[in-house]
Amino acid sequence: MKTYKFDFSVAYADTDAGGIMYHGRYIEIAERARMNMMRGISVPDGDLGFVVKKLDIKYMSPLKLADDFIVETAITAVGAVSMDLEQKFVHGDTICAIMHITVAYIGADMKLKSIPGDITSRLN
Repeated sequence: MKTYKFDFSVAYADTDAGGIMYHGRYIEIAERARMNMMRGISVPDGDLGFVVKKLDIKYMSPLKLADDFIVETAITAVGAVSMDLEQKFVHGDTICAIMHITVAYIGADMKLKSIPGDITSRLN
């Protein structure tokens, strides 16, 4: 499947006292990258869309203040009601962190719902 790329720079507000990107910021930035991946894909009226069901992060090399990096998002599996994604934080040739995420599709009633076919076809 396609890989979506999202550029980002580490700002002072993203770092801890040592100038290292705070671990919680990776989750926020990954969310922005997924939002960017979904840009232009509308959710049918009445549905809430995708919510994070499971998240696993492996930190490998720290990002520091003023580092420019890319979040590479790839869909690794699509099921009837959920999707698995891998997100890599890449600085130059170095993979700094890898996230594995499962998102589930829900309707307005907050219950699992089949992912609409037009959404999966647009993501492919």
